[in-house]
Amino acid sequence: MNFNVGGPSHLQYSISSSSSDSENDDEVRFLNHLQGFDTQAEVITRMCDNNNRLWAHYIAQQNNQVTHGGSIPGHIVINRDRENADRNLFTDYFAENPRYPDSMFRRRFRMGRSLFLRIFNAVAEHDNYFMQRRDGLGRLGLSGLQKMTAVFRMLAYGIAADATDEYIKIGESTAIQSLKKFCRAVVEVFVEQYLRSPNANDVARLLHIGKRRGFPGMLGSLDCMHWKWKNCPTAWAGQYAGRSGSPTIILEAVVDYDLWIWHAYFGLPGSNNDINVLEASHLFANLAEGIAPPAHYVIQGKEYNMGYYLADGIYPKWSTLVQSIHDPRGPKKKLFAMKQEGCRKDVERAFGVLQSRFAIVEGPARFWNKNVLHDIMTACIIMHNMIIEDERDVDAAIEDWMEAPTPEVEIAVDENTRFQEFLARHRQIKDREAHIALRNTLIDHLWEEYTNSEN
Repeated sequence: MNFNVGGPSHLQYSISSSSSDSENDDEVRFLNHLQGFDTQAEVITRMCDNNNRLWAHYIAQQNNQVTHGGSIPGHIVINRDRENADRNLFTDYFAENPRYPDSMFRRRFRMGRSLFLRIFNAVAEHDNYFMQRRDGLGRLGLSGLQKMTAVFRMLAYGIAADATDEYIKIGESTAIQSLKKFCRAVVEVFVEQYLRSPNANDVARLLHIGKRRGFPGMLGSLDCMHWKWKNCPTAWAGQYAGRSGSPTIILEAVVDYDLWIWHAYFGLPGSNNDINVLEASHLFANLAEGIAPPAHYVIQGKEYNMGYYLADGIYPKWSTLVQSIHDPRGPKKKLFAMKQEGCRKDVERAFGVLQSRFAIVEGPARFWNKNVLHDIMTACIIMHNMIIEDERDVDAAIEDWMEAPTPEVEIAVDENTRFQEFLARHRQIKDREAHIALRNTLIDHLWEEYTNSEN
């Protein structure tokens, strides 16, 4: 067989032809790849151009729109029609001829219209939050009357902030903020006048009234009440839990015959008793420092220079506190116990009236911040005193008294002398023997008045 057909030349030709075909295939394949790359690049370029046009259109729209800060995307905007609600509120209660009479205003706002407007004007002047302003769209915002009416609904009825929306058309968060700002403003504006310590004229009037009631030297009644704290922080729950097992905050108060609250100390945990609260309060601070107005009175020929408060049995036996007798024996002691417990009910009545006027301090407190609770309680006490002043019967016979001269207090210059005098007054306040002697003198005084009246 001849295997050399075509010879070497034929083999060389076949090899060269096959290599040229492979090169052509690679070239075609390369050209196809380049064409594919060009097509992809063109597509990407078109997409980028489209995206740029969309972004330019969106930016132009944003520039043409008027945006306002404070908007939160996703929040539902409710058109409450607050302008008509403001007009209805004004027509119902504050117009020249309101729809509801004065008696219904007094029942719903817990005070007369003139006193309410006085508080409103003072608070609005103190804090411009209660001045009506326009929003970013030029619409009138909530009026001061709307905000303050919502506050009084929460204070007087103890309702939740959201419940004020149906009539007043105010949001829950705005109502809560109005309550906080209103109570803070009332405290800052009126505390010096309506929650002050008695001055010389006040002491003279209280001594005159105490004498007519059978207790010369009495300045008022002392007791404590608890306010349940529903939203007390869990870490504080054990500290604030009292006898009821629920967290409470204690209010210590001194009240006179017409339920005026002269002293209010609020904030101690409910686990304390009345003695702890008395030790922590500033009730006898001015007396111990020697700057309290003088209280001079005479019982059965014996002169005294310190007034006293009626208290219940838990309080310590101090010369400035007069307690009842737990188990009175004999007509004299029974008469004293009956008179003392009757006059001491002034403070219990004051707590009841305060809670009935402002139901928020009767129900459980729903705020977390203790400072907010302090402002609410203090504001309610201040407005309680303002209502008493506004509705007090100035023609009552018991108001007949003479003004006392302004006392002149001499303060020692020497620090050592001042300190020794402070210690002496402090020991005199907590003198147990003086307490027993004063109570025995009052027992004899009341019995003598009783027998003379019978004769």
